[in-house]
Amino acid sequence: MPALEDAIEEIKNFSEKAGLLDKRILVMFSGGKDSSLALYLLKEAGLDVSALTFFHRWSWRETLRWAMGFTKKLNLNHFLVDITDGLLREAAGRKGPICINCKKVMLWNAKWFALNNGFDVLAKGDNANDKIIGALLDQCKTDVRLCEVPKIGIPTLRPLIKYTAEQVEALADEAGIRPYRMYEHARRRQWREGCPLQYIDREEIVTPELMDLAYKVNYEISKIARERKVRVSVRVPGFEVMCWNCDNETIDEIRRVTEKLR
Repeated sequence: MPALEDAIEEIKNFSEKAGLLDKRILVMFSGGKDSSLALYLLKEAGLDVSALTFFHRWSWRETLRWAMGFTKKLNLNHFLVDITDGLLREAAGRKGPICINCKKVMLWNAKWFALNNGFDVLAKGDNANDKIIGALLDQCKTDVRLCEVPKIGIPTLRPLIKYTAEQVEALADEAGIRPYRMYEHARRRQWREGCPLQYIDREEIVTPELMDLAYKVNYEISKIARERKVRVSVRVPGFEVMCWNCDNETIDEIRRVTEKLR
């Protein structure tokens, strides 16, 4: 496992070779462990870095507050952008999963926010487990940590792309980075939380009412999950319960709550 000090030194060396020391870098910062570590490493490496967080009407307010506190401790500029209207335009009336539409809105907004506010580089918290052959950023002809793909329109830095999810976890723990958890089930075993809209049933036509329901149900369920230290989410409108390590008592409580919310 790489040590935190070594990871910081590696970013310093790479940044010097890549000409990043005099560049303004904007990090797409969700408040999760990956983007938090990316922001931390770039700051500790002495780079000119700021954070950009997107939120919408259905975002978890708890994680947003944690993210704001994190950047305050690092003494960094932190920009917050509400993408509710753009998300509704892209997602409403279409079938899920909604995450595809949301990522499109965020990347488009991040690009133009960066370009319009004098940033030279856009950074993301992708790790080696996120690297998919054939994806846009993996068409880089040079070092995959810094891509200049014309279609994106701004150089994209991925400081964690050579670290596995396990290594990112260890580095974040060493740095004392402990993001606020909603105890979502998520789509993988790793702590990969997002927002409640990912739990809209795949073949459903997305509507604002269904988005409201996904938030309301999963917010109430998160209280049970946090108390019992299990990971739970509920798909809507089918109300399928997804849980890691739930016992029968927890399942019964979840079902009582969801019955009231139907």
